[in-house]
Amino acid sequence: MGKQQVPDQLRETLQSLKLDSMADNLDALCAQAAKEAWSYATFLAQLLAEEVATRDHRRLAVTTKMARFPFHKTLEQFDFAFQPSVEKRRIQELSSLRFVSGGSNVLFLGPPGVGKTPLAIGLGLKALQAGLSTYFVSVPDLMDWVSQDAQRGQLTKRMQQLCKPRVLILDEMGYLPLERPMATFLFQLIAKRYEKGAIIVSSNKSFSEWGELFTDQVLATALLDRLLHHSTIINIRGQSYRLKEKRQSGVFQPPPALEATAGEPS
Repeated sequence: MGKQQVPDQLRETLQSLKLDSMADNLDALCAQAAKEAWSYATFLAQLLAEEVATRDHRRLAVTTKMARFPFHKTLEQFDFAFQPSVEKRRIQELSSLRFVSGGSNVLFLGPPGVGKTPLAIGLGLKALQAGLSTYFVSVPDLMDWVSQDAQRGQLTKRMQQLCKPRVLILDEMGYLPLERPMATFLFQLIAKRYEKGAIIVSSNKSFSEWGELFTDQVLATALLDRLLHHSTIINIRGQSYRLKEKRQSGVFQPPPALEATAGEPS
């Protein structure tokens, strides 16, 4: 059998086994193996590594799409210099994902635009890279879903969907008041995930305002009791990223009242 026939036969076999990446990289790795005098074991290891890397890339692309992130921003892209109230060390500790294995929660609190959602998404991307199922939903969107599901008799199905991922991100908690059905649904969701599945929440409301948000102080207290029992709270005080360039150019100057409250959730 000629030297050229061996790779061709290997390629056909790999393709028949649906090892497409190995087949695609066969020629290049054969050439490199001959040049560097690889052992058979080294050649096989490199060939398999290419297949694994390709499959991991495809898996990550699929799971990222299923996670429904509104945009992609990694923790490495976060501008800690612009937002010094966010301790990089604490975010790095969270990126280890130990909080997920313990079913703990992470809460990002602060005024609009300070980076709560990018940090939540950055942690979500870390979870996906580690092979942990992750799902993102804004609370305003969830309010619409719950209203529609209630009319269709599908609330149980929605609850099961949101209890399934290892990491659930609830974004923009507090931007709209919650009517009783939604408040009850959120309480049940957090109760069902308690100590079982990690939740990441972003909110512009301080905890003292959650009673008003839920229109029921008792319900809000019971929800917070479960949400905060095992949790890390990141309180962000700073200016809005979205207005950063306009501030620097002098196009936008915030009202004095906004500047006075920029350091606290509102």
